[in-house]
Amino acid sequence: MKLSLVFATAISSFFVGATIALGFSNQADALTFSGISTGTWGEPTPGSTDINPNPIYTGVGNNIFTWGDVNVCLPSPNPSGCTITGSNKLTFSGNSFLTDINSVFKIADLTYFNGTVVKGTSVEEVPLNLNVSFSPPVGISQVFDLKLHLVNTPNSVTNSEEENADLVFIDENLSNLTFAFEGNKYTLELTGFNSDVGQISIKALEGGTTKTAIYAKIKTIPEPATVAGLFLVGMYLISSKKLLEKK
Repeated sequence: MKLSLVFATAISSFFVGATIALGFSNQADALTFSGISTGTWGEPTPGSTDINPNPIYTGVGNNIFTWGDVNVCLPSPNPSGCTITGSNKLTFSGNSFLTDINSVFKIADLTYFNGTVVKGTSVEEVPLNLNVSFSPPVGISQVFDLKLHLVNTPNSVTNSEEENADLVFIDENLSNLTFAFEGNKYTLELTGFNSDVGQISIKALEGGTTKTAIYAKIKTIPEPATVAGLFLVGMYLISSKKLLEKK
């Protein structure tokens, strides 16, 4: 009985600490985030030399990225005998935002043009440096490292338009997507190209353009002490029940 009382007293002190920690968590959950986003493209990954032995690209350090040799002539009725559609292109356009914790919001727009390029001159991946400047009271600016996968489908006259379409995927294995404010840690999670479902890819038909929004969500990261505190709360309640039953 005495041992149980000592144990219950110790748990009680942890219960108070956990309650305080939960109070801080509730304050964090009530925080509203606002700010503006911008983005620049990084150095791409061409892939294996067998697939892309002569990668051609522009736009590293800018918000418009192109890839592939544009000197491809398609059959055309014009006097020159061919039409050059242009290279593949991704245009990142940041925007201002206002959001609560755990709410999906638009963090940027992405425009994707699917050009016709020479085989072997494309790239397979391109990093995106997403710069988010939070307004006061957060008042910090941080770059988040993202990556997009580019699926360059070989064109065939026997394929349908859908089969010749190219795709862009958001890499779900992301890094450096956390930040801290007033002792609390947060994560910026990209939820995809759709505000309602987790759509992580878009496609564009040959010679076509697709424009879409990129959505995100800010979530709190539970501190280990808070998680442990919740466990101890449960232990405290169980212990208290047993003590009452023995009286």
